[in-house]
Amino acid sequence: LKKSLLVCGLLISNLSAATISKESCIKKGDNFIFAGNECIEYKKFSGEKAESLNIIVHGTWKEGTDTLARYAPFAEDIAMQTEITTVAVALPGYSGSSTNKFTALSHNSNESLGAKKEYVEFLGELVGALKAKFGAKKVTYIGHSAGCMMGATLTGLKPDLINNIVCAGGVYDIKKEKPKLKNHISIVDVLDKVNKNTKFVLVYGTADDISKPQTTIDFYNLAKSKGFDVKLVEAKDAPHIDLDMTSEAKDAIVDLVSE
Repeated sequence: LKKSLLVCGLLISNLSAATISKESCIKKGDNFIFAGNECIEYKKFSGEKAESLNIIVHGTWKEGTDTLARYAPFAEDIAMQTEITTVAVALPGYSGSSTNKFTALSHNSNESLGAKKEYVEFLGELVGALKAKFGAKKVTYIGHSAGCMMGATLTGLKPDLINNIVCAGGVYDIKKEKPKLKNHISIVDVLDKVNKNTKFVLVYGTADDISKPQTTIDFYNLAKSKGFDVKLVEAKDAPHIDLDMTSEAKDAIVDLVSE
């Protein structure tokens, strides 16, 4: 995730993360939602297809980064291409979102925060709240880097919450990547609980030196061996940053929701 941190200087928001109550969150308007004791800012772009929702979740950036400045145009593009309402969220500590319970993913005191069970459970509450707010029966989760890792784990912790998941540049076995993190969790720990109807698209970049291609290929082979509906997508010469925004990834998203 280091490359993401190097390029985020232009995206630093003037907004400082803060404690925001539920009452204050409601007063902030339609671009905020209170879930899991956090006030989360999001950007929504409407689509014509009813009862479906795309949710885009970013990875690790420097604390205070205005991630929505980067992800709103992507969400708008996906909404137009899929004709499905698409929401890009700012996790705690980013854009105008609170830090009531959780720090930003990059905070020094929380190594691999996105691999902690309580954070993934919070993400589940956020996805569930958005699903209810927009009356969705079918959710496609689109995650990059840490956002991918958390979303994949969530499919095992809450098997009926997400229908489709597009994972770009993720980690699927945190204990293999970082053996000292014995109390952390990733999808390999809950894979046997994932609903077999869940569809996976796994995207890797051949020039990604943060989430190396073999990491994704190994998980693809594991998921395939267990009978999951999983597709592997190669983005040639793509590095880690913006891997979810490559033409290969976007084409895979469109194909997935069209099935």
